[in-house]
Amino acid sequence: MLVTLLGTGTSSGVPLIGCECEVCRSVDFRDKRLRSAIHIAVDGRSFIVDTGPDFRQQVLRLNLKQLDAVLYTHEHKDHTAGLDEVRAYNFRSGQDMPVYARLSVLNQLQREFAYIFAEHKYPGVPHVRTNEIRNEPFEVLGVRVVPIEVMHHKLPVFGFRVGDFTYLTDLNYIADEELEKVLGTKILVLDALQRAPHISHFTLDQAVALAQRIGAERTYFTHISHKLGLHREVEKELPAHIRLGYDGMQIRL
Repeated sequence: MLVTLLGTGTSSGVPLIGCECEVCRSVDFRDKRLRSAIHIAVDGRSFIVDTGPDFRQQVLRLNLKQLDAVLYTHEHKDHTAGLDEVRAYNFRSGQDMPVYARLSVLNQLQREFAYIFAEHKYPGVPHVRTNEIRNEPFEVLGVRVVPIEVMHHKLPVFGFRVGDFTYLTDLNYIADEELEKVLGTKILVLDALQRAPHISHFTLDQAVALAQRIGAERTYFTHISHKLGLHREVEKELPAHIRLGYDGMQIRL
């Protein structure tokens, strides 16, 4: 399995328009973050989790020629706004794009991208095939995926585990029974927004504490705000097995 962190930032990520903080002015490529998303290549299949506003830029940068399915964590725009761009893969494959999400997310997509789901479609619009998922394991083209329900303030969000890899973004709470699904994972990618308390995201300290509790061989933080600080400085504070993720990072399992 090969996991690529397509984006490790937020809608309040870096660089911000007009911001003069040291992170936004940084020349370190690790401080230049697009909206959070990942690509998973496993068993000859190619999946993306979330298509944010930067989706087109992310897949062009990766030179991603094959995309077999899209999974969604939740319905916020910074995770869904790029759905229209799957049309390029429709053109390449000649097939509808399978989309996997909970019902509330599918309903949101149908409202915001009504033209995709219209009975009489305009020529050239994306073609998708929706698949409702619940909080139980499911298969994506033969690959087993285990959803992990977490809370993003009051909004339920799905993380996903594929084999020994787990992705948890946009959360500030995980119940013990959901945490059980994560235990034993070798690679964890986890939300860590900033240092100060936040209503719907883990702080750096909270993320470190959860990572230590899970005990993965390696943990990488994502959904990072410019408020967290410079990549090179923050990494000095972290335990050896916990790192900050960065856009374009590839993790092989």
